[in-house]
Amino acid sequence: MTVPHKLGAVVMAAGLGTRMNSALPKHLHPILGRRMVDWVLAAAQELELARVVVVASVSTADLFPGLDVAVQERPLGTGDAVRAARELLEGQVDEILVLSGDTPLLTSALLGRLVETHRQEKAAATVLTFCPEDVRSYGRVLRDEKGGVSAIVEAADASPEELAVREVNSSIYVFQADKLWPALEQLEPANTQGELYLTDAIRNLVAENEPVGACIAEDPVETEGVNTRVEMAAAAAILRDRINGAHMLAGVSIVDPSSTWIEPCVELEPDSTVHPFCTLKGRTRVCSGAEVGPQVVAVDAEIGENVTVGPFCYLRPGTVLEAGARAGTFVEIKNSRVGEGAKVPHLSYIGDSEVGAGTNIAAGAITANYRPELGPEKQKTKIGRNVRTGVHNSFVPPVEVGDGAVIAAGSVITDDVPPGALAIARTRQLNKEDYASEPDGD
Repeated sequence: MTVPHKLGAVVMAAGLGTRMNSALPKHLHPILGRRMVDWVLAAAQELELARVVVVASVSTADLFPGLDVAVQERPLGTGDAVRAARELLEGQVDEILVLSGDTPLLTSALLGRLVETHRQEKAAATVLTFCPEDVRSYGRVLRDEKGGVSAIVEAADASPEELAVREVNSSIYVFQADKLWPALEQLEPANTQGELYLTDAIRNLVAENEPVGACIAEDPVETEGVNTRVEMAAAAAILRDRINGAHMLAGVSIVDPSSTWIEPCVELEPDSTVHPFCTLKGRTRVCSGAEVGPQVVAVDAEIGENVTVGPFCYLRPGTVLEAGARAGTFVEIKNSRVGEGAKVPHLSYIGDSEVGAGTNIAAGAITANYRPELGPEKQKTKIGRNVRTGVHNSFVPPVEVGDGAVIAAGSVITDDVPPGALAIARTRQLNKEDYASEPDGD
């Protein structure tokens, strides 16, 4: 009979990341719509985890709602960070997956392989290792004559011979819980930094003849840590390519993947097309047959079937474009529904509005949806079906335009317009003959 394993996870996210040269802690920097640490959490949470603990600093402990958080009072190293999670995990899980919050390229498949290797080898601990082209300051993984892990030496403490080792530590491990806690109790700050290293827990296990295994990542990129903004930009490009590649394999046309940034929660249906230099964010959804871009930014927007979104269009949260609608060049739409087949072709702002099916909004239209004298809430503009507006119309809500109405060019609409009516709200034109030739211009 196979005894089920209760796997827990510790995500270390208490460091400041001084090489980012930022007031914002490294793990909280955004990458494609998620904080860096959230990419790590997303990969881990695809496994069957009994419990997840984030180790945070005092200043960031409140930034992980819904998760168990252990506070590392002072930055005393990775060993101390994991030790901070002991109270929340001891007696709750059999195995502990230890993750670093600065490795956003991790995949659940790699973590699953690490855990499976650990179980197959019946190890006290298993280290995820990799062999990058540039070993930089990664800790070196030393092997014994049988191929087992004998030690992990930090680069700052390594001898020249140890620095020549190409296999390095990813700072990702699986431990048997009952082996980890005693090993952590033995940690001492016997290094140049005066910190408690989790790698020394490996040394302590080896000293007690406990088996320590290793799982080598086939693709070193997945285990790369981020320490600088240069490395963060490189990681973002890899995540972008993964996302875009998955969409294209699922039937989406992305004309220029290298210039297209799509966040992970965006939904794209097959046979939709995204043109170059588009940014799709949040919970945006693009339906089949829709064409987006180029140069479009869409945030939490719904783009229906066969919709066209033109160049330099900005779709803000709450935008819904129903089937066959069109949002054209230099158009901004916010918290509005544009009905089936309706058009907002160019140079307009539509906010907090409803535009009925078949309506055409001419160039330069604005729904001026904030009137301080009516209170802090935004007011609503309702434009019915098959309405034809003129150029340079302004709608001052709350106002409603009935079906089939026509709005004269240059009109500022402050009152409701009945269905089928022509609304004219502008000053009558006056021409003064020979004005330009008069000496004083009077």
